[in-house]
Amino acid sequence: MVMTNWITTAASRHKPLPILSFPGIQLTGAAIPELVRDGKLQAECMKAVAGRWDTLAAVSLMDLSVEAEAFGSPVRFSVDEVPTVTGAVVTDENSLGELRFPVVGAARTGEYVTTIREAKKRITDRPVFAGSIGPFSLAGRLMGMTEIMVLCYEEPALVHGVLEMAARFLTAYDTALRDAGADGIVMAEPAAGMLSPALMGEFSAPYVRRVISAVETDSCVFIYHNCGNSTLSLVREILDTGAKAFHFGNAIDLAEMLKRFPSDKLVMGNVDPAGEFRNGTPESVRKATLSVLEKCARYDNFILSSGCDVPPVAPLENINAFFAAAGEFYT
Repeated sequence: MVMTNWITTAASRHKPLPILSFPGIQLTGAAIPELVRDGKLQAECMKAVAGRWDTLAAVSLMDLSVEAEAFGSPVRFSVDEVPTVTGAVVTDENSLGELRFPVVGAARTGEYVTTIREAKKRITDRPVFAGSIGPFSLAGRLMGMTEIMVLCYEEPALVHGVLEMAARFLTAYDTALRDAGADGIVMAEPAAGMLSPALMGEFSAPYVRRVISAVETDSCVFIYHNCGNSTLSLVREILDTGAKAFHFGNAIDLAEMLKRFPSDKLVMGNVDPAGEFRNGTPESVRKATLSVLEKCARYDNFILSSGCDVPPVAPLENINAFFAAAGEFYT
C-alpha cells in the first residue's frame, strides 16, 4: 500500500479512525495482563475490533509502558487498566551511565512487533497501524514526569542524554514495526503537551523529527499524537516534527486547531475517551460525536476519532453509538 497516497484521500472516505484496540478484550475474552504479553493475542484483538467496526484503519494497543520497560523501568499490570510505569530509572549522570540500552525484542517489545506481523495476516481490508511512544514521553517515563520538567531547566544536558538514547532506540524499534508490515505508526508524545513552545522546540520536536525521517517511507507514515491541553500554542513546533498526520485530544477545541493547520496535513480527534466512551451513555456519545462533526467536518483534512485511546472497559454500546453517529452525520 502506498501510504503517502492514502494520506491524500483518507479524509474523503468519511470513516472514523478512533484509537480503538483495548476494548477488543470484551470481544475475545482475553485479560489485559496476558494480552500485553502475547503478540498473537493482540493481533486477534485487533482482528475482532476490525470485524466489529468499520474503522478507517486498524490500530494496535497504545501501551506506553512497553519501551520504558525495555530500558528496565518497573511496570504495574492490572486486569482492567492499561499497564503503567511506576518508577524512574534515571536520576542523575551516574544512573544515565548505568542505563542499559535495549535491543529490539527486549522485555515485551518483541511481542509488539509480532502483533503487527500477525495482524497484517488477519486484517487485509484496511491499513494496520502500530503504536509507539515518542522520545520526550519515553524520557519522562525513564526520569519521572515531574522530575524531567524541572531538569529541562536545571540539567538540560542530562535530559538531552536520555533523549539521545530514547530516539536511538525508538528509531530501531519503529523500523522493526515498519519492517513487520506496519502501514503507519501512531507516535504518542503526550508529555510534550506540557512544554512551552521553546522547550518543545528543544526537547521534543527535533527528536521526533529524527525518528520520523529515519523510519518513514512511502509505505509507512507517521501519525503524531499529542493529547496535551496546550497544543494550540504549539502548532509551529508540532508541524516541525515532520509528520503527515496529527491526532489531538479532547482538551482542546479541534476546530480551532484545524483553522491553524495546513490543509494538506490530516487532523484527527477528538471525542472524549474517558468522559464519553468510558463513562457516558449511548445518547451522550451520540451528541458528543455529532458536536465534533458539526464543528470540524467542513474541513477537508479532518478525520473523526477518539481524543486518545478508548479505555479497555468502555461499554460496547457507547462505541456502537460513536460509529452510528458518524454514519448518521455523513449519510
